[in-house]
Formats: sequence, C-alpha cells, structure tokens
Amino acid sequence: MPITTKIQPRALVRASGGPRYAVALAVDALGTGLLRPFLLLYGVMVLELSAPATGIAMTVGVVVGLGCMPAVGRWLDRGARSTVVAASMLVRVLGVALLLATPTGQVWLFGTAALFLGAGNQAWPAAHAALVATVAHGRERDTALAAGRALRNAGMGVGALIATVCLAGGATALQALAAVTGLACLVAAALAWSVHLHAHPAAAAPAQDTDGPAPRMRALLAANVVYAFCLNVPEIALPLILVTQLNASPVWSAAIFVANTVLVVTLQVPVTVLMSRFSRRTVLALAGVVLAASYLGFLAATSLGHGWGAPAVAAVSVVCTIGEIVYAGSATALVTVLAPARVLGRALARFELSTGLGLAVSPAVITALAPHGPAALWGSLAGATLLSASAVAAEKDPKRGSAERPTGRSGPPGRAFGDGAAPEPAAPGDAVPAGHTPLA
Repeated sequence: MPITTKIQPRALVRASGGPRYAVALAVDALGTGLLRPFLLLYGVMVLELSAPATGIAMTVGVVVGLGCMPAVGRWLDRGARSTVVAASMLVRVLGVALLLATPTGQVWLFGTAALFLGAGNQAWPAAHAALVATVAHGRERDTALAAGRALRNAGMGVGALIATVCLAGGATALQALAAVTGLACLVAAALAWSVHLHAHPAAAAPAQDTDGPAPRMRALLAANVVYAFCLNVPEIALPLILVTQLNASPVWSAAIFVANTVLVVTLQVPVTVLMSRFSRRTVLALAGVVLAASYLGFLAATSLGHGWGAPAVAAVSVVCTIGEIVYAGSATALVTVLAPARVLGRALARFELSTGLGLAVSPAVITALAPHGPAALWGSLAGATLLSASAVAAEKDPKRGSAERPTGRSGPPGRAFGDGAAPEPAAPGDAVPAGHTPLA
C-alpha cells in the first residue's frame, strides 16, 4: 500500500509529549546550546586552565557520567517518566552552579561540574525516549522521536549562534551564558515535571512480555558504538582533515557544521516518515551502508588535493548527514519495540550507554588514525561501519509477536505518520497505562 507522508503538527506534538513538554524541550535545548559547545573555552578563558587539562577533565567527566545510566534505567522501569526527564535537567543545573562557583585554576572542581553536566546529558535521551514510548504508538513513536531530535538540534543551534555573537564579551560573557543555561534548564525541568506522566510497565505489558529474559541486543549495542562515530564526524574528523591535510580555510568546517544542523532540523522527520515503509532493522542497516559510502566518499575527496578537495568534502558531508538522519530515526525506535515494557528503561539505558561510549572514544580513534593518512582513517571507519551494518541485519529479533513489523500507523484515524497499511499491533511499551495524568 502507498505510504502516507502527511504530517499533522497537532497530532505530532501530542505524540511527542504534549505542548508543555515540547516547550520544555525547546527551552532546555536553547540553554544547552549556549554553553555546551563552549565548555572548553569556559575552562580556558574563565578558569585559566590549560587546554589539555580542560580537555582531560571534560573527557573524564563525560565518561564517569556514563555510570549513571544503569540507575536511570532502573528508575524508568519503576514507571517514572517526566520525573526522570526533569531530573536530568536538574542535574545540569547543579553542574552549572558548580561551574560558576569554581575558583580560578581549580581543575578538579571544573571536572566535577563537567561530570554533572555529562550525567544530565547522558540521562536525558533515555528518559525522553521512554516518555515518548509511553505516549506514542507504532510508527507515530518513530516520528515523535525524530521530531524531538529535530527540535533539540534547532534549539541548540540557535543557542550556539547566540553564544557565538556574545563571545566578544570575553570571560564575563561566558559566565553570563553559563548562568542563563542554568536558568533555562531549571525552567525546562519545572515544565517537564509538570507533565506528571507515570507508567506502570508490568501492568501494561502483555502476558508474554512479563515472562522470560530481556533481549540482549548484543549485536545492536556493539554496532551502535561504531554508528555513533558519525555524530562526531562533522565536529572532529572533517575539521581535522580540512585544516591539517587539505590546508583549507576553517570557514569550510563551519559551513559543513551549519549545513549538518540545518539538514537534521529540516529532514529528520520527513526522512523518518519516508523510511517507515521498511522495517526499522532494515533501515538501521541501510544507514550503515550510507555512512560507509560517505566515508569512502571522503577518502576519494581528499585525494583531489587542495583545489577541489574542500568542496568535494563538503558535498560528501551531505551524504554523511543523510546517513546520520536515517540512523537516528531508526536506532532508538528499534530498541523501544524490541524491549519488553517491564525492562524498557534498562534497554534504553544500555543503548544510550553504547552511544555515549562511541562518542567518548571516537575523538581519540579519529585523531589517532588521521596522521596515518586518509586511507587509514576513512577506510577503517567504512570497514567497521559496514561490519556493524551486517551485524545489525543478521541479528535475530526475539520471538515476541509482531514487535518489528514494517507496517503502518496505530491510533485513531487521521494521524498520518505510518505507511497507510493496516494498523500495527501494539509493540512492547506502546500501551499508555490507565490512570496516568493527561499531557498538557
């Protein structure tokens, strides 16, 4: 049957958590964009730390912050939804407060602040996905998750743009931006908490979901570590290659980053809807193929030399961004339909842990491979990504009914997010428990 690609904004907002929750996400993203891209500069300009010490403190903070994910998963599996989202924002408020209170030269306090900021940033995606999975059904869930990502990228992009303009004010401006970030996270936390959404997974899950072990998803989690490298390609790999190997102007790196953000904001929802005619696992494997092809494209582009190399890299970066969009639109959605409702939180936490691990190790891997030449960098990334895509495609889904069908939408008529086929049977975690507070 033909796929329905019409998107109804009101239904999409509802499926994403409601208007009040959408405002919370926008405020939080805007505040995050004011500080997150400039945290290194804060350490160097405000606290007068060395760049290496600042970078190490930030890395350690992010890695240690990953340790909160098991607890977040267990909390979600006890039914908490909006409370966990709000808590992830409040943790960042604490991190900002500690950052503002850190005296000059105190690298350990800066590292502790980075830990709280990292923990909040790591906990938010799993909490948000669990909330959306409780509200939205079938392919509406995929589209709602995609809309949340687009909204977050847009908010962070606007915040980063505002911060860039304000950086002319030096250290004082950075401190002011940090204070505004803390205030924005506090407001967003209050809005998210006011949604009052709580689930009862054990009661909502079908009988077959309450028996047997949770799916291990080993291949999916391992592959996701490699897939996550694509998120750091525009920020780390391409600037490194353009500046050090092609001697190109930094303007190219900035243009590629802006284009990446714009494409994600504008295409994330439409592409996710378009790909809903296929199974989520197939789409995720396809994303790996597209990403691997873009890496090989970067390898070919760098061979063109100084004249045409930079424009070619910029053109290939569009393909890489499309791969990122397809990956982001299918990966989390696949986890939500594979995991039984009673362990949805832990499954999402493990998935986000694998994403965080990929983001943590990718800078070191990229910078270690780059000096050995384009073939070592892009060839290795392409090979690893193709291997990961093969593992995703080959992994068998647990025998749990129709959790992973590429068929259409669920919900009342008129919600046009699916493929227009027969309604998709409710996947694990689809059911909204009776008695939860309606979303605003």
